[in-house]
Amino acid sequence: MKQQYKEYLKLNKNILLGFCASIVISAIVAQFFSNQQNYVNATITLVVDYVVYFSTFGGLFYLDNRKKYVFESGELDKASLRRDLIKIISSLGIGEIVYTACRWSLQYYLLTNSYEAYLASLIAQSISTGIYMVTVNLTVKLMRLYKDGA
Repeated sequence: MKQQYKEYLKLNKNILLGFCASIVISAIVAQFFSNQQNYVNATITLVVDYVVYFSTFGGLFYLDNRKKYVFESGELDKASLRRDLIKIISSLGIGEIVYTACRWSLQYYLLTNSYEAYLASLIAQSISTGIYMVTVNLTVKLMRLYKDGA
């Protein structure tokens, strides 16, 4: 398998594991705050979602890439690291804008239609995660993050 496809698989694995961790915690937090106003519940749940997701994703991404930017001499390849960080942060940032809008509005909509808080969180996050995955993968491809020789 080509190296760039392995990199895409590692990135998607890290994203999905981050979302798996955050979906469980978000549902618990949503139910815990179910007595709050719908907009408060949606906002608190989204904040917790971000904290758990980025902590998990960041740790896994670091573990997968910690040796990628080190020369054999042990020196850090700062130019490659900087270039790739800009691309990955841009890709995730674009995806997060789309995700935030979808996640918050879907959860708020479901809460206003009398869904249980944990169920509204699960549904909203599942749909938003699918949209996020497509967005991130398209932007990573367009920015040529894993292009051979880039």
